Amino acid sequence: MVTIAGTMAMHMFIPALPDAARHFGSSSAQMQQTITVYILGLALGQLIYGPLSDALGRRPMLLTGLSLYTVASLAAFLAPSANMLIGARLMQALGGCAGLALGRAIARDTATPETAVGSLALLNLMMMIGPGIAPSIGSGLDALFGWRVIFAVLALMGALTTLGVWRLLPETGRPSGQLNWRTVRNDYRTLLGSPQFLGFAIGGGSATTSMYAFIAAAPFIFIEQLHTSKAQLGIYLGVLMAGMAAGNALTRQLIKRWPLERLILGGNMLSLGCAAALVALTLLQQINVPVVVGLMLLFTVGSGLTSPAALTKALGVHSDLTGSAAGVYGFSQMAVGGLCTLGASLGSSPALSAFAVLLIACIVGQLGFRGALKMKPASSA
Repeated sequence: MVTIAGTMAMHMFIPALPDAARHFGSSSAQMQQTITVYILGLALGQLIYGPLSDALGRRPMLLTGLSLYTVASLAAFLAPSANMLIGARLMQALGGCAGLALGRAIARDTATPETAVGSLALLNLMMMIGPGIAPSIGSGLDALFGWRVIFAVLALMGALTTLGVWRLLPETGRPSGQLNWRTVRNDYRTLLGSPQFLGFAIGGGSATTSMYAFIAAAPFIFIEQLHTSKAQLGIYLGVLMAGMAAGNALTRQLIKRWPLERLILGGNMLSLGCAAALVALTLLQQINVPVVVGLMLLFTVGSGLTSPAALTKALGVHSDLTGSAAGVYGFSQMAVGGLCTLGASLGSSPALSAFAVLLIACIVGQLGFRGALKMKPASSA
């Protein structure tokens, strides 16, 4: 519940974007900003919660974040304008990010070396299931009760999760009681000054969270351009999450025979080819539901192949800064995702804008990976 809350809030609202835009009399671009600011909030939070939890404890920071998430969800439920909704979504993300950032830390705190991989794999599974089921839940709630009820359900989920943490979760870390921002700053400076780490981090974000550009534009593509229903939209987005999961499963099998470098470049090239085909078909006005779903499914399989391999290589650049590297990598992923959703909101055609962003992101990812793979790891230099 702690881990799934943050991603559920982003994806549950997506099918209701057109209805909320009509309610406020706003444009699709303005309503897509509710997704952009949410992703950026998740990005910023990952840089903050880790150091704070090391100093003050996992439990108090998690309770603080989940409480903020609950209150912000209620604010979104009551939002009288599109701008107020966008602001509430930013606060919701900064709260929900606590679960994403601290869930892995708590799992590491409580697991033995023998069970650590299994515990983290379970959390990753939850992070895949959340985006997979959220659009269907959101579309159902929107169709039955209206878009505001989505935020009421998220507020209830936040309240129940906060209560569960308060009653059931002890402190799992060893808080130092001191927050040494100078050390944190120096670690981040080292990572941001490493071209190889940046190549893997920016490449990883470009290859994976660029998909958020399509997710944010999906309601306008499927419902308004391709004339499908909200229920069908939820199913299509769930299929894309299944593609990501399939890519991750393939990685676990292929890593036994293929080097990481081949998985990174090959997976990203698969996504790049699919994005190029979607741009070409959109320009030729030949897109339809089977074509979009099929090519995007292959795109997410490529992302799933690339993601774990890129993360592994990124964390190995400075092996003595694994914790900070994970935070910066997560930040870069969400920052790239936020920029991509912003790019997808530009232009008059949601489909062309989204697919063009995917193509550009994959090209950037390929260049970043190839540059990073040519360099020697800093830790072994």
